[in-house]
This record gives sequence, structure tokens and C-alpha cells, in this order.
Amino acid sequence: MALRLSASKLPDVKTTIFTEMSLLAQQENAVNLSQGFPDYQADENLLKYLGDFAKEGYNQYAPLFGIKELREEISRKFSSQYQVNYHPDAEINITAGATQGIFTVISAFVEKDDEVIIFEPAYDCYEPAIILNGGIVKNVKMLYPDYKINWTEVKNLVSEKTKMIIINNPNNPSGKILKQNDIEELIKIVKDTNIIILSDEVYENITFDGKSHLTLAKYSELKERTFVVGSFGKLLHITGWKIGYILAPEQLMNEFRKVHQYNVFCVNTPAQFAIAKYLQNIQDFSQTSTFFEEKRNYLKSALSETPFELLDCEGTYFLSAHFGSISDMQDKDFCYWLTKEYKVATIPFSAFYKDKTDEKVIRFCFAKKQETLDKAIEQLIKLKINK
Repeated sequence: MALRLSASKLPDVKTTIFTEMSLLAQQENAVNLSQGFPDYQADENLLKYLGDFAKEGYNQYAPLFGIKELREEISRKFSSQYQVNYHPDAEINITAGATQGIFTVISAFVEKDDEVIIFEPAYDCYEPAIILNGGIVKNVKMLYPDYKINWTEVKNLVSEKTKMIIINNPNNPSGKILKQNDIEELIKIVKDTNIIILSDEVYENITFDGKSHLTLAKYSELKERTFVVGSFGKLLHITGWKIGYILAPEQLMNEFRKVHQYNVFCVNTPAQFAIAKYLQNIQDFSQTSTFFEEKRNYLKSALSETPFELLDCEGTYFLSAHFGSISDMQDKDFCYWLTKEYKVATIPFSAFYKDKTDEKVIRFCFAKKQETLDKAIEQLIKLKINK
């Protein structure tokens, strides 16, 4: 008798748009500005440290919380950068990338029929994790061209069933960052509630034009209920190492660790030691913003010579553009056409909306070496209006 599977727990989930566009780029021999990863090497010192620690025998299980040296460096980072204190033993945990941290937070707290508010365009890992844990997604749309949060809509969505609000700041894909008034509105909404906040801040060190990242950890009214998620993949250009971290008050962290220990239990040991040693020599993380701002400006300047209407990019390593003056195609069709005809792969914004809202906006990743950006620009400046 053939095996018959019961109904899928994620019936609407298919191959991600990131995988889809990267495969298409490979098939078409196109420049891949779709998936968000660097195509250049990390610092040679960091790579050397990884090999050194592996050779020295740091190859067995790390502690559940992560190695103490790395937790202490994260604590120092938040103290020096934001003047916020997190105890390295009780309030910091190393994760197998930010995505695992996010999934574990949701799994630890979201129960059947709990409601979770997310903001769209939203990174694609939030919704499946909520659904798998029996939760109900409540979407708040941030729309073209400003992608601002409608806090009145958020307030109206909050109910006794609201378990969690997920923030992504700076936002992928829009590149927008939260302002002080956004923080104030959020504080008002969660006051006198039991709502937990999951603050995805993986692009915290990539903000531009002198604008500051406002971590929710800086605000006492929010810190007490917030998980802050970070990523060394974004900070140190090592996405494949899959090393992230979670910060939270001890009461919340205790619950996180109950799930974490049965999920991955611990994280790559020599990589943790390598990162910890590398961070000891970094006093100022603003160099990351400077590095990416130069890349953003380079791509932005080149694309200003095309028919694209560029969106404001305040953070992340993504520059987005409206193509309405070029074509009437749906955004995903346009991305396919651009990949096949002009050999540059991008991501359609509709992939970040549950209902596939199509605003004729696409996302370019500029975390690429100069040669890669130049190849893409060489093709894109040939772009003609296709209506």
C-alpha cells in the first residue's frame, strides 16, 4: 500500500522566491542581485581565526547558551553602541543564524489561535513559523512609496488574542528604518498588555546618511518585553556561517532556551570562537555602514540614468525601484523578463506580501563586489521603456 500523506501543515508554501530567482540567474548566466548575500570574501583575519580554532581542537559541542567569550563581546557591543546592558549569562544566547532564533522565539510563545501582528512587505520566515505553531497572522501593510506604518491600523488590530508583534528594523525589503515617533506609538500600543515583541534587527549596523538605528532595547518600556535578533552574517559578511544571537530579559530568555535546547541545542563551535576573537579588535561598528553606503551610492548613481524610479534606501543592503514607467508587466513577470533579456536577477516586492500585492517594485542587492555591480549596471543602462 502506497504511503498517503495527511494534509500539509504549510499548504501554501512553495520554493522561496530567493531560491527561484537565484536558480533562474544561474540558468540564464545572469548577474545575481536577487538573493541577499555578499559575493566577496570576509576579512582574512576572521577566516584565519576559524581555521586556527578548528585546528586547535575547538570542534565539539558548544554550551547551550553559546560560548561565554562571544556572549561577552555581544554584551560589550550593545553597551558601547547603544548604552544598553544585557547580562552575558542570563540574557544573551547564540543561535544558528537569525532565522533559527526567530523560529525559536515564535515556537516558545505562540500557541493555537494566538494572534501575531507582522508588517508587510515582510521577510518570508515569519508567517510559516506562526502558522506551524497554530498562530494566526495579522498583516499590516506598509505601502509604496513611503512604506510607513499605519499605527492606527495596528492599534485596531490589537486584541486580547494578540500574543506578539514582529518588527523588522531596518526593513527588508523596503530599506526603511523606524523613527522616534514609530517607537512612541509602539510604546503606547503595548502599554498595560502582555504582548511580546520580536524585533528583527539583523541590519542594525547598516544605516545611511547619518541616520541612527533605534534598537528597541534602548527603551525600558519595550526592552522588558522584547527579543532582539542579531546576525553576524550581515555584520561580518559571513551569511554561510549561520551565526546569530538573541537578547532578551532573563524571564523571556528562560522560555526561549527551553525550546532552543531541543531545536539545535548549540551552534558551530570554532565559528563562535573565531567571531569572538575578531570582535575583540573592533571598537566602532560604523565602518559597516560606511562600506555599504558607498556601494548603495554607486548603484544609485548608475540607476538614476535608467527609467527606474528609485526608492529611498535608509538601511539594509537593498536598493528598490519602481518600474511602472518601463513596463505594465506584473512584478514577478518583470523580474523574469529582466533576468532573461538583460541578464540581471532581482526580487519582486509582491513576494513579501501575503496577498501578492503588486506595486511594480523590485529589489536589488548591492552587497556585491565592484565587478559584479559593474556587470549589472552595464546591462541595466541599456534598459528601454517596454510599454
